[in-house]
Amino acid sequence: MLHLWLARLCVGVVFFFNVQCALAFLAAPGSYAPAFELEGEVGAAVMCALGVLFLMWNVPYAVALWQPGRNRLSLWEAILMQTIGLVGETGIYFSLAKNHALARAAIERFIAFDGAGLLLLLAAMLLVSVWSPSSERKPQL
Repeated sequence: MLHLWLARLCVGVVFFFNVQCALAFLAAPGSYAPAFELEGEVGAAVMCALGVLFLMWNVPYAVALWQPGRNRLSLWEAILMQTIGLVGETGIYFSLAKNHALARAAIERFIAFDGAGLLLLLAAMLLVSVWSPSSERKPQL
């Protein structure tokens, strides 16, 4: 049972920071737009859109958090989503010219978070894969 709570903790940390970031983008979009070299009404709208996307993307994380042993498919989805984010952000980072220091710094933070989040999600999967009895692995509808 401890392994499930440790897995929940791993997923929960990633879920918490994802949702916190989403809510911050939605609550004060104008504060974050300049870090992505955006400004004005359009910059705020883009940040709100990112906030909404962060909330959407977290549905599998929430399902995995609820019952990580039984909802392993959602945990795999979260791992895949985290990996896509890390790879995509890294590609974006290296495609930006060095003179875009603000945007590069913002993307570096996403890379660091997504890298740490991926490690936590993989740890959660290891916990539920190695220590969960087969009865916990059955999908629950």
